[in-house]
Amino acid sequence: MTGGEKADCKLLLPLTEGLKYGSLLADRGEDSDEIVDAVEALQSTVVIPPKKNRLNPRGCDYALYKERHKVEWLFGFLKHYRRLFARFDKIATNFSAFLHFVATLQWLK
Repeated sequence: MTGGEKADCKLLLPLTEGLKYGSLLADRGEDSDEIVDAVEALQSTVVIPPKKNRLNPRGCDYALYKERHKVEWLFGFLKHYRRLFARFDKIATNFSAFLHFVATLQWLK
């Protein structure tokens, strides 16, 4: 868990370290050469739309990229709980516990 001012792309590689996956779906914010090279080194497919300012834009499987809506839907569900999106719990363990509780509610649905 990090502060809200931290960039998400800095945590992508440590979070996926040691995992095996066929494709990595992410949004434009995670489009960096470091991430692309690390994913391709694992012989996985990168499904990240290129940033608008990229000099040599690479292709993207937009049909597979559309599957990201499931993750975005989950974040939309989590935002219904004000305690989560406003980060009322300043202690990480309390925040994590409530996040697990809400995830369990979603799973039981």
